[in-house]
Amino acid sequence: MAKKIGKVLSYFAVFDSAEEGGFNVSFPDFPGCVTFGKNFEEARENAEEVLGLWLEEMASQKRKIKIRRRMPIISEISVALPEKMF
Repeated sequence: MAKKIGKVLSYFAVFDSAEEGGFNVSFPDFPGCVTFGKNFEEARENAEEVLGLWLEEMASQKRKIKIRRRMPIISEISVALPEKMF
């Protein structure tokens, strides 16, 4: 029998390039919920899986699951530092 689908929730994942290659993934809404992938596609698949498991565990513990209602604004900020700092 197919698994019954309820709500579909969306959360932000942060993909950081790892020094050893691949990507580390974290979720700002769920500190400690992290994963890794050898490439972006694998990291994205692993992120979907780990987030689903994380939310299932929260539900089994009857913990409140945060529902994101607004999107954050994410931007890269560049800062010029004096040479003497390096």
